[in-house]
Amino acid sequence: MGTVNAVCISEKKGTVKHDIGKCLVIKGYGLANDAHAGSERQVSLLSLESIQAFRERADNKVDIPFGVFGENLVVSGIDLLHCAVGTRIRCGQALLEVTQIGKQCHTNCEIRSITGDCIMPREGVFAKVLEGGYVTVGDAADIVTSRPLTVAVITSSDRAFFGGYEDKSSGVIERIAAEHGYSAVGKTILPDEEDMIYREIVRICDEVHPDVLFTTGGTGFGLRDRVPEATVRAAERNAPGIADAIRAHSMKITPNAVLSRAVSVIRGRTLIINLPGSPKAVEECAGFVLPLISHGIKLLRGEDDK
Repeated sequence: MGTVNAVCISEKKGTVKHDIGKCLVIKGYGLANDAHAGSERQVSLLSLESIQAFRERADNKVDIPFGVFGENLVVSGIDLLHCAVGTRIRCGQALLEVTQIGKQCHTNCEIRSITGDCIMPREGVFAKVLEGGYVTVGDAADIVTSRPLTVAVITSSDRAFFGGYEDKSSGVIERIAAEHGYSAVGKTILPDEEDMIYREIVRICDEVHPDVLFTTGGTGFGLRDRVPEATVRAAERNAPGIADAIRAHSMKITPNAVLSRAVSVIRGRTLIINLPGSPKAVEECAGFVLPLISHGIKLLRGEDDK
């Protein structure tokens, strides 16, 4: 069980938030009278432990009050750094659901200009308001439900991106994933451009944090098939057994599977798996692999598999 340590708002954009001790949190909106409420990031949270660690690193002459990082709620006793999209947190009367981890820092961020650093891009958590109510300093704060299994999809296809072909493969993945208990949290169609695919993989893994990110298309011998290269660039750890198992399974269906260059890797807590581009092949591969990775997903989530 955690604790709410500060409740902060700023009445005007461009001004530093300040602790007001108690505030009404409005469903689907954010903190009443906060200039940033109503945006896609309705409520921002930071852990007291992160702020204290920053204070210890910063110059002792610098005053670092609550709200200076742009946070609405400061909480202690909750491992915010390991919360992911979909995690639900009860703060006082309000129920929040995490929608984003970290963000791009503003170039004119006041705390960065003073100290040279800001923890919000790395350690800030953003949430939407599912249930409104008052939040007061001293209220309990706790994770009430762990996040659901989540999946995101990137389709690599020049034709689909430019409108010459309807992307059906991503829909097949989302349907099969739903049958195995996964909720879809993002779908992107990109041209066969390695840099764009690499940047989108990084963005999804680092900001959305799905349990599984599937890519579809771009894994063959075509000159513009660059998805494996983009995936390897984004990887922090290798997980080759999954791609090998998919190839072995596909070889039973078509000998052309030997030409697949698909890879499977890990970035952060996200498993990234390359799939082929055709809806039929995606159906065969996704349906085959999803039951096999459940143990690995539990390990990535830090859950005991008993």
